[in-house]
Amino acid sequence: MNEINVGVIGAGRIGRVHAENLAYRIPEANLVAISDVFVAAAEKLAAELPAPPDRPGGVSAYQDHRRILDDPAIDAVLICSSTDTHARFMEEAAQAGKQIFCEKPIALDLAAIDRALEVVKQAGVKLQIGFNRRFDPNFRRVHDVVAEGQIGQPHVLRITSRDPLPPPIDYVRVSGGIFLDMTIHDFDMARFLMGQEVESVYAAAGVMVDPRIGEVGDVDTAVVTLHFVDGSLGVIDNSRQAVYGYDQRVEVFGSAGVVTADNNYPNTAMISDANRVHRDLPLNFFMERYVDSYVNEMRAFVDCVVNDAPPPVTGLDGRIPVVMGYAAKQSVAEGRPVRLDEVGG
Repeated sequence: MNEINVGVIGAGRIGRVHAENLAYRIPEANLVAISDVFVAAAEKLAAELPAPPDRPGGVSAYQDHRRILDDPAIDAVLICSSTDTHARFMEEAAQAGKQIFCEKPIALDLAAIDRALEVVKQAGVKLQIGFNRRFDPNFRRVHDVVAEGQIGQPHVLRITSRDPLPPPIDYVRVSGGIFLDMTIHDFDMARFLMGQEVESVYAAAGVMVDPRIGEVGDVDTAVVTLHFVDGSLGVIDNSRQAVYGYDQRVEVFGSAGVVTADNNYPNTAMISDANRVHRDLPLNFFMERYVDSYVNEMRAFVDCVVNDAPPPVTGLDGRIPVVMGYAAKQSVAEGRPVRLDEVGG
């Protein structure tokens, strides 16, 4: 197989990112169809993209995602719809014999995740979960340095992840909370960077940014301590609001050294005068910060389908951070460390 035909389910913000990358940046993929429950969104996006080979009518737009699943010419689907649909659409896609890329999280319910993963396994199709930060060049370099033993035995991981602004309250109500919609990326990065599984989670959290977040039962500021199975430690700090921009930094300290990755900036200019040395603020939105990672992530998915290779981010990789998120929520509620096997890990 030299190239594949792909359909995208969900024409929202992340669906648009993936659709544009497929259409313009990944020649091995032909984007042939887009669906969205709001069909106007699918039609608008489809009209903006180039027509795939052998489809002079352009990219097809549907309201019903099953039109994509029923098309025998489509090899793979991207599930970029709302979180509450992910597991169901994954099962339907697997039963239709499609290779699957699914945005995180698979679901907010572990039983639903397990059912979906079992259907995928029985169908024998590929599944890649959308943890795009693994494909960021900065974080990939940190991972490689640690994996190659350049800093010796890893002892301490530090992850700082702070958003420039809190999300809308309506989103917070349905997202599962900070640990499942925000820290979930950091939980995945912790496993990825350290090459180790997490044994227990100890979290402290509060409402320091927006009292409305507390009113709907969530927190907006958190510090999470991770205990890895080999005895190494990790610390994650999160905030829903960093006034200076999108703050994304990591550090791994080991027996023979340390490796760090700083924020991305719009330029490298440093301004020095008689009063100070300063530079422009970091990139202010995740769509800007992770442009390369989204392209690399989608290229990896297409490559694994074209070359019949294992997906780089598996269904299990999608499940474990959800377990970690529930362990963190339980830890905050009970004021104690929580082992993953207490939750379902």
